[in-house]
Amino acid sequence: MSHYSTVKTEIRNIRALEVAVKQLELILIENGICRGYTEQQNMKADYVIQLKGPYDVALNKQSNGTYDLQTDWWAGHVEREIGKNAGRLMQEYNIGVVTMEARRQGQTVIRREASDGTIKLRVQVRR
Repeated sequence: MSHYSTVKTEIRNIRALEVAVKQLELILIENGICRGYTEQQNMKADYVIQLKGPYDVALNKQSNGTYDLQTDWWAGHVEREIGKNAGRLMQEYNIGVVTMEARRQGQTVIRREASDGTIKLRVQVRR
């Protein structure tokens, strides 16, 4: 039987999350309904990452200001879109946080992605 599992994260910046979700070609919905294994398992969430497969990812704000991820990992549907244990999503989120902070400080960010999936950021100070 399928069920939701929770992944603790350090997601705090919804704007950076929006950038990450867009980079993965997914959709972020505020105050949405997260799809689960059955309609009875659907849940309301502060934010929902709408996936292309049968399940979504719910994000609910915790008392410490972070957002936990809740999803049904059954059959690899979610993993294919956001990575194992949300690894691709978190990578894109962290890139978004770094890029936004660098730009806020007046710096330029250049992103390079290697064929093996490695992403390198080069931050240049504007003079």
